[in-house]
Parts: sequence; C-alpha cells; structure tokens
Amino acid sequence: MKKAMVLFCYALAVMCAVYAIGVIFTGAAGTKFYLVWFLLAAAFTGLGWGLKRDMFAAWLHFVKTACLIMAGIGLALFCLVEGLVLSRFFEKGEPGLSYIIVLGAQMKENGPSVALARRLDCAADYLAKNPDTLCVVSGGKGTNEPVSEAEGMCAYLVDRGIDRKRILLEDQSHDTQQNLAYSRRLIPEGETKVGVVTNRFHVYRSVQLAKRQGFPQAVGMGAAVSAYFLPNNMLREFFGVMKDWMQGNMRL
Repeated sequence: MKKAMVLFCYALAVMCAVYAIGVIFTGAAGTKFYLVWFLLAAAFTGLGWGLKRDMFAAWLHFVKTACLIMAGIGLALFCLVEGLVLSRFFEKGEPGLSYIIVLGAQMKENGPSVALARRLDCAADYLAKNPDTLCVVSGGKGTNEPVSEAEGMCAYLVDRGIDRKRILLEDQSHDTQQNLAYSRRLIPEGETKVGVVTNRFHVYRSVQLAKRQGFPQAVGMGAAVSAYFLPNNMLREFFGVMKDWMQGNMRL
C-alpha cells in the first residue's frame, strides 16, 4: 500500500511538471500562473519522498488528524467552487439585450490572445444577430501589452464588421471587478440586464461580480475554451473566486 502511494505521488509530480512545460512551449499563456504546477510537482515529490521514508509516522496522532481534516475541508471547498464554475459553463445569454460587456484579456503584438479572440468572436456573432445591441469592450493596458485591451478589442470587432458606433471603450480597468465597475459608468442606470461575454470557465465569477456592480439581472455568455489550458484555467479560477469572495466582491 505504501509503495503504491509513493508511486502515485511521484506520478502526479511528473504529470504536473510535464503539463507546466507544455503550457510554456505553447507560448499562449497570458499570465505566470502556470508556475503553480511546478510548485505542485515539488509538493507531490516531497510527499512521496516523505512517505517512502516513513517521515510522517513519527507525527503525533492529533497533528496527522488535524492535517487530514484541513485537507478534507480544502478538497470539499475546491469541489464546491469548481462545481459552481461548471454550472455556468455553457450559458449563451439571451437575444435582444441592450448592452453586452466583453471582458478583457491579454493583447499581444499581433493581436488578441487566443482566449480574448474567442470572447470577441462570441461577441461579434451576437452583435451580428442583434443589430440594436451596443457593446462595451473593457480592459486597460498592462505593462506587457502594446495597446489597451479595449482599443485592441474594438479594432478586432470593427474588422469583424461591427459598426464602430456600436462599441464603447472602457480602458482603465485591470481586473474583472474593475471591468464591470467601470463599465457600469458607461451604461445608463436603468439598464440592469446585460450580457457578460467571457470564456466559459470565467462566466460564473463574472456574473456574480456583475450582480454586485449594479447588474442584478446579468446573464453570462460563454466563449469557447482551449481544452489543453482548461486545467490551468480552472485551477486559477478557483483562486479568483476565493479572492473575490473573501474581499466581499461576490457571493458564492
């Protein structure tokens, strides 16, 4: 049994390391969050090494029990949050909205990142089918971006045939909460229902944040996601949900 557990820990460590290396080689990662997979690889390696040498056998019983309880609570919380994220995974909004808000993601020298391009394609398709809908593109300029996300997003939508007059730019925000708070200023107060366009793994948190920013009837519009990056995105989203929940920006 002990040998099987040791091998299982080492196998998880290898999988985490290989996954992180794969993310690096794609060159498509917009943040450095993938480094957490190397940390997980180190943690599983250490756990396997400790089990192999019976390092945990000497721990006091109550310490081991406390650690197991904490691990169980953490796992349960993780499963709860991931379940909530998955519950909004395939939302498509609804027709006839007065406004949609497209949340920003990284702009690269050659245009939107893959994740952002998919959000914009989703928005462009919706705008083409709903000619009376106006669109807010939301995102400021990061230190590693050639232009503000809003500016790049606007250009992309215009290239897709969307009339520039239908696009409002919000170019000061630097996270999801700011995306929605600053976009609220561009939309008449009487409008409480908007479509929030983002990638599927991000819909749950975005809609919850929108409800706290004056859009109680906000609906999600989930854009496609890359299957390879989904594990990284889902793990990152867990921490994003926990951060916004602890800061009082949203409710679970």
